[in-house]
Amino acid sequence: MQLRDFPHVTRAIWAVLLVALALALITGRWSLAFVSLATLVLTLLPVLFVERFQVRLPFSFVGAISVFVFATIFLGEAFDFYGRYWWWDLFLHGGSAIGFGLIGFLFVFAMFEGDQYAAPPVAVALMAFCFAMTIGATWEIFEFAMDELFGFNMQKTGLYDTMGDLMINAAGATLGAGTGFFWLKGQQLGGLSGVISEFLRLNKGFFRKLRR
Repeated sequence: MQLRDFPHVTRAIWAVLLVALALALITGRWSLAFVSLATLVLTLLPVLFVERFQVRLPFSFVGAISVFVFATIFLGEAFDFYGRYWWWDLFLHGGSAIGFGLIGFLFVFAMFEGDQYAAPPVAVALMAFCFAMTIGATWEIFEFAMDELFGFNMQKTGLYDTMGDLMINAAGATLGAGTGFFWLKGQQLGGLSGVISEFLRLNKGFFRKLRR
């Protein structure tokens, strides 16, 4: 993929991170430099994913991933949005869980090659939910590691923060997986159903038995 193939918001985020990284290195603000570089690397992961697995991601998906990583690492840690806005952490966890619920659904549905008549909606949704919850739990481990190794404060109040995050993850995962469930039932659940349809349209090779 070329640079112009990415959403404007993603390219804008890359530009901000590069400027922040350069300024941090010039002024000797090493923690900001590390956060900027880490955020930049994480926002580039979709590029590597697309190239490695030949998957085409909807613009909305790529943009959402970039915004999420930028908001979580760069704004959350470098500019203390977690401390300034009590709802910041909850908002990000809920949004990411919805996204991972959708990703889990698409991954499981691809195993059925898009045959919506062979894919049991309840089982597919349950596996999508478990996928999203696994990612959420892994993120909590990442937060703990960042706090212990680099002195961040991502877990805030410790156990209460972790449990609150996991409950929000469960709610978001339910919504994401539920969207897939209703899609298999032939029902639309707002714009999230559109993301599923767009991904299937862009990656027909993985869903050869799709009849829609």
